[in-house]
This record gives sequence, C-alpha cells and structure tokens, in this order.
Amino acid sequence: MRYTTLGQYYDADSVIHRLDPRVKLVFTIVYIVSLYLGNSPFCYIFAGLFLAVVIRLSKVPVRYMLRGLKAVIFLLLFTAFFNIFLSQGDVVFQWGFITITRQGIETAVRMAVRLVLLIMGSSLMTLTTTPNDLTDGLEKGLGFLKVFHVPVHEIGMMMSIALRFIPILVEEAGRIMMAQKARGADFDSGGLIKKAKAMIPLLIPLFVAAFRRANDLAQAMEARCYHGGNGRTKLHPLKYRRLDFIAYGVLLLYLALMIVLKIVTKS
Repeated sequence: MRYTTLGQYYDADSVIHRLDPRVKLVFTIVYIVSLYLGNSPFCYIFAGLFLAVVIRLSKVPVRYMLRGLKAVIFLLLFTAFFNIFLSQGDVVFQWGFITITRQGIETAVRMAVRLVLLIMGSSLMTLTTTPNDLTDGLEKGLGFLKVFHVPVHEIGMMMSIALRFIPILVEEAGRIMMAQKARGADFDSGGLIKKAKAMIPLLIPLFVAAFRRANDLAQAMEARCYHGGNGRTKLHPLKYRRLDFIAYGVLLLYLALMIVLKIVTKS
C-alpha cells in the first residue's frame, strides 16, 4: 500500500505542472479512450512513447511512476491469469484440465500493457495537479451542466477529497500495520487465506480512522461557513493561456495519429 501514487502530488516546476487543470483532465480522458481505440502493438508502442515524453516533460521521476505499479501488481497478475487460462483458441500448451491458447496469451499481454498505461496516465494527472486546482478544473470544465441543475461544485469537491484521502489512508494503514506488528501480528507468513484473516485487525481501525477523519473534515468545513459553491468566488480564476492551446493541439494530433494507426494496422 505504501507504493500507491494515485492521489499524491509531486511538486516540481515543469511545463505539465503549469498547464491548466482542464487541459490535464481532457488529456487523461482522451488518453484513456485512445488506449481502447487500437489493439495492435504499434498503437500501444505509440501510446507508450507519447506517455514517456509527457512524463519526461513533467519532471516526475520514472522510478516514482513505476513504483505506483507495485500497488496493482496483484490486479495485473489476476487479469493475466484469467485471460491466459480461460480464453478459447489455438492450443499452445495443455496438461490435464489446464489449457493455454495463443489468443489467451495475446489478450493477457494486451490487457496488462493497457492497464499499465492507463494507471500511469491517470496517476500523472494527480501527480502534477494540486487538489484545489483539480476541484477548480472539474467545476470549470463541467460548468455547462449547471444549466441542468447538476451540483458541479459539490461533485468536484467530492472527487478532490476522495483523491486526497487515498495517500492519507495509505499512510494511516502503514502506521496501523507497524503498530499491529509491534503487538505481535503477523501479516507475511502463511497462505492466502491466513493472510486475508490477518488483515482484519488492520481493516477495522482503518475504517474507524477514515470515519474520524471524515467527521473532522466536515466539522472544519462547517466552522469555516462552507455552504457549497453558490456565490463563491475564486482567488485565482482559471484562464487559458497560449501554452494550454498548444497542449490541446498536441493532444488532437496524438488522437488523430492513433486513429490513423488503428485504420492502417486493421487494414
């Protein structure tokens, strides 16, 4: 859990950090959609190279980005396992009831690469955007929904708080785990079932701590006379700059090239 990077902010002076949060929100959405546009290796290679360039520009260490993947390694293995052993197709290996097919291996690799790129692309948005900027970007970007009486400000605030709570709860879980180990708890030995049972002493105080922090946050917001987004003004209103329009142009070019790659590789 200590390897989780989603929801954390990495302070740096980079081009990506200076971008408008709305640009980074659109980038994340477009990038996730682009990963599902093409299934060929060329599409994934191009998407990976594009993400590598953006990470380089963000000045976020690559090792820091890769460290966040350790938190989802079980999900990657779980997805790959089911795709390899439960897919129908040309048999590559068979032993008893265990059957591995070529289509299963290809699907497992494709899903693993897609999931890695998706997690790294999504983490980059939170690593380069403060929770306050993320809230302002969501509220400003979804402002047109106010016509339909959608509480845009409240939705943005909830998403921002949820993302901000992820690293806090991870840190809290680490402290509770260290305290439980000091009292003789064993989280490492035994099989999968034993390890799952050993997590119970960790989950209960973690839930209690989460509710306590949520209650403290609610009381703090009430003490500061917070009553939603009606009539609220911004200290630093969001305004598009030249750099943001250039970023939009690069993003459109990337999406166009992905569509072209999909058409070419499909034909």
